[in-house]
Amino acid sequence: MSLYDDAVLVLKGFEDQDELRRAYLDHLASHPDGMWKACHAGHLTASALVIDPERGRVLLTLHRKLRMWLQMGGHCEPGDASLEAAALREATEESGIAGLTLLPGGPVRLDRHPIPAPCHWHFDVQYAALAPAGSTQAISDESLDLRWFGYDEVADVADESVVRLLEATRARL
Repeated sequence: MSLYDDAVLVLKGFEDQDELRRAYLDHLASHPDGMWKACHAGHLTASALVIDPERGRVLLTLHRKLRMWLQMGGHCEPGDASLEAAALREATEESGIAGLTLLPGGPVRLDRHPIPAPCHWHFDVQYAALAPAGSTQAISDESLDLRWFGYDEVADVADESVVRLLEATRARL
C-alpha cells in the first residue's frame, strides 16, 4: 500500500473534525502529489506530541525556522510506509528518544495551517507518542532548543494548536 493510500484510509477512519477531515480528503483527491513537499497547493505532514504522562509533561521543540515551541513533526518521506511511521520517525529524529510508541487509536487531531510560499498549507495529521520511562532527549539540527513542559505550562509557551493537541491527547489517555 502506498503512503497516499494509507493516508486516505487513515483519514476516512478518523471520526472527529468532520469538516476538516473532508478538506484533507478533497485535497488528496485533487492533488495526487499531496503527500509531498513539492505539492505547492499544500501537503500532508505528520507530527507527534511526545508525552510523559507519569510526570505530567510534554516535550516541545523550539523550531529553528519558525522560532515557536511545537510538537515534533514534519514532511513525509518516500521511505515512510504510513502516516504513523512518518509521525514516529519525525518524533524520534527530533526528540532523540529511542523507544517512543504512538498512542493507539490513530491520529489525535488534524490541524491545517498556512505556511510561507512557495507552498501554501500544511495539512498536519497529529499523533501522540509516549516516552519510555527514564528516557533522555537529544536536540536535533532542526531545533534551537528542546524542553519538557508541565501540562499547565504549555499554554504559556506554545500556540493554540499545541494546546488543543495536548487537550485531545490527555482526553485520549
